Parts: sequence; C-alpha cells; structure tokens
Amino acid sequence: MNPSLSSEHTHSLWMGVDMPTAHTLNEDTATEVCIIGSGIAGLTTAYRLLEAGKSVVVLESRTLGSGMTPLTTAHLSNVMDRGLSAIIRLHGEQGARLAVQSHTAAIEWIERTATAESIACDFERVDGYLFASSNGSESHIEAEWQAARRVGQTTVARYDSASPLAFPTGPYLRFTRQAQFHPMKYLSGLARAVEEKGGRLFTNAHVTEVNANPHISVKTRNGRQVAANSVVVATNTPINNTVTLHTKQAPYTTYVIGARISAGSVPKALYWDTEDPYHYVRVHADTINGREQTVLIVGGEDHKTGQAEDGERRYAALESWMRERFPMAKDVLFSWAGQVMESIDGLAYIGRNPGDSNVYVATGDSGMGMTHGTIAGLLLSDLIMNRPSPWASLYDPSRPSIKAAGTFLAESLNVAAQYGDWLTSGDVASAHDIPVDGGAVLRDGLHKIAAYRDSDGVLHQCSAVCPHLSCIVAWNGSQKTWDCPCHGSRFDRFGKVLNGPATSDLSPLPASNPSPS
Repeated sequence: MNPSLSSEHTHSLWMGVDMPTAHTLNEDTATEVCIIGSGIAGLTTAYRLLEAGKSVVVLESRTLGSGMTPLTTAHLSNVMDRGLSAIIRLHGEQGARLAVQSHTAAIEWIERTATAESIACDFERVDGYLFASSNGSESHIEAEWQAARRVGQTTVARYDSASPLAFPTGPYLRFTRQAQFHPMKYLSGLARAVEEKGGRLFTNAHVTEVNANPHISVKTRNGRQVAANSVVVATNTPINNTVTLHTKQAPYTTYVIGARISAGSVPKALYWDTEDPYHYVRVHADTINGREQTVLIVGGEDHKTGQAEDGERRYAALESWMRERFPMAKDVLFSWAGQVMESIDGLAYIGRNPGDSNVYVATGDSGMGMTHGTIAGLLLSDLIMNRPSPWASLYDPSRPSIKAAGTFLAESLNVAAQYGDWLTSGDVASAHDIPVDGGAVLRDGLHKIAAYRDSDGVLHQCSAVCPHLSCIVAWNGSQKTWDCPCHGSRFDRFGKVLNGPATSDLSPLPASNPSPS
C-alpha cells in the first residue's frame, strides 16, 4: 500500500495553540524554586508551588510547551501501560494499588484545575477498553482482569463478546472513568494561570548546567544564571544526571497518525490492544482548517530511539493496521512521533535526584506522560514543601529495582552494543551519495561525521559523537533529526540539540557545497 503521508512527520494534531508570551532571561535572577521544562510536569509543579506561596521561575529551552507534551496522544488513564499484573510483580499489591490511586488522582486534579481556571481543553470522561489482538492473548486479558480485582480496581469489567469496536476483538476489559483532553489547550491555560499567580516564565533559556553544591545555580546558554533554594528538572529525561538514572530507563520512539472520520462512526473512548508493541487509539473532534472535523488517532510501532531506520515503513504499518480495523477512516491528516522514556520497572522516577537534597527530577513516564507528569507536579510540590505523600517511596528515583534486574541487564547490554558503531563504516561510501534533504553518517579516518545536505545542495557537517556519553548518532529520515541510540538525545538536521540528556550541540565542522552525484 502507498501510505497517504508526507515525507516529514513533525506536525501533531495538538500544535498551533497560542501560548502565553514569555520573557527573555536577560539578567541573573534568584527564586525559591527554579523549574527546568515547561511541559505538563514543569507547569503543574509550578502551579502547585505558587498556590503554596513559593516564588517560582520556569526556564524553557525553546517555546512554552515545546517538548514532548504536544507529541502525546493525550490518554488520561489509570490503566498501566506495562500491565497491572506486571506492576504487581514488580511493586507488590500495595505498590500497584498506590500506582492506580496516583493516576486516578492525577486525572481528577486535571479535571478540577481545568474547571477552576476555566481552561477550555476538551476534557471529557470516557471509557477505556483493553482488547485481545490475536490468538493466545486471551490469557493476558484474564491476567489483567485478575490483577485489577486483586488491587481493588472497581472501574473494570470483563466481557467475552459484544465488542464496542467494528471488528471482532475476542475478550476485552472495560475501564470506566478514564478521560481525554487537548493537551496543548490545557497547557496554555495552565501557563496563563502560572503567570497570574506570579510565576516567571522564560523561553529560549537553554540550560547547560545545574550546580547543586554548595548552593544551587542553574546556568543557561546565554551566560545567565538563576540562584534557587530548590531546582526541578522536568525535561522528559534528566539533563543534570549524567549516568545514574539513564541506566534505569531507555528511550523509545513511538509513532502516531490521525485520520479523518465521520462524527460518531467510532465511539469516543480509549482503546489499547495486547500486541507488543501495542496499539493505542482514541477519537478527537476539533476545528481543523476552519471546519469541525473528527480525527481517529492511532499510535504504536515503537522501537528503541536511534535503532531503526524504517520510520516510513512504521507509519505505513500503522495506516495498514488502522484501515484493516477501521474501514471508515478517510485521509490521513496528521502524522508525528514522540519519545517515551521506559523505566525498567514500569513506573516513573519522581523525587529527589540521587545524591542531591534539593534537586528534583521527573522522568521515566513509561508511556503515561500526561498522568505521570501530573503526578510529578503533585508529588514534587509536596516534597519541596515538606509535606507527606503516600506516593513518595513508590516513585523514588533511588528505589531499588531488584525484581527488574533482567530488564536492567538487557537494556544495559543494548546500550553497550551501540558503542560498536565507532568501528563500523559510514552509512554511505561518500558525501556525494547523500541526497538533497537527506543525511548520513560518514567515516573520515578515526572520526564519524553527521552530514546533512540542504535543499540548495550545501552539505552541513557535524561530529557524529553525542556530547552526552559519546555514542554515535543515527540519521532519522522521517523526522529529519540525529538521534542518539544510547540514551535518546536528539539533534536537529544541523546538529542543534533538541532533547537531553545532552545539553550541547553536535560539534560543527565546515560546510561544503558539492552537489550529489
């Protein structure tokens, strides 16, 4: 099948929302709490601390909300992506019970805050459905049903027939009181509320260094500094922690398409199947191109970031899966990809950075970024205010993960294998083989070069060595980025850093002008 997708997949359904006008950090400043990152975790934390009377500065590398929040599919759920039976195995019944309670509380907090702040973010309660995807997956449905009963998850019921979808699914579970919303409308309203409460928001304030001893100082690329009593690193993956947390989680790229459907042709709900990687589906209605349209959002086809070169095939596979099961789907209007940090034990790391007393992190969202991000805001504000939280030990970044030792070993071996890229030849024989608007890693003696040819035929060259821990980056042809296969740092086509843990660009090399042969 020839998929009806563009050659560059960067525009999500949620983009285009007006965000508040932030400021430029033109001088050094001081605050009680400095928050790095203006996604849902950063702004929720800021809002809560301002309510408690703290002074807050938020630093954002680019524009407000320009990280992973606009690349989500915005499922709001207390149904664990890893599977509740796995969470019980890894964290015990009480830990799983607390996990469900915390995600439930996050959804309720979003609902209350949207109402209290008059944020028109299309929030609505919907059911969630986990359905069997193939022969043999019925056992997984049964295991999740039994796990839900063990932890007292009262919003779930099991069915063997009468699927809510237009295709047969076999047995499935129905979870009531899940939710969905428009993440960027919500984030815009939250940012305005933060400003109204006295929070100071700064954009184009790329943080390059966090010093915690003897006093906290946050340094930005333009040389400005923020002194603070506490700092929260809410950057999807920590930029302050070189090694420790990066050995306990792994970056995965996930793909999404949005196709036009007729209103009412697919019931509004959250849907997940039992494939590995699994598919996730929801419906959203909004004004698109000047008229009200309904979009079927389908995600999946995950892989380790920087370790696959077939993005176009994965978008096509998503479209094929969608059209087989949802024949009412029409033209594909949107396609995008996001990055998910998968912790080794299925829950986020939220709390004090290991080894620091006043540096806090939120990472390891494990496919549940909107609820984990909100949990981060609730938990981190409690920790900073020295208030007790029943979730503190569950999400503690320093928690032992003995029961996840197998996953830890597998991910560690995977990362170690990536350093073998230092010994390989280039992606192509020479720069002349790189097409217009294409990129490739070249070998020049002992050096690896990340080379991109722009629309004018100019070849832009950078070192292919990620400045975080010296892995060799890979060209992502569908997103037009350089991606690190070790810990998920990403850079634009010219080598400018987009995502941590790297805080600096790929080292530039002189540009050249040969046209491709």
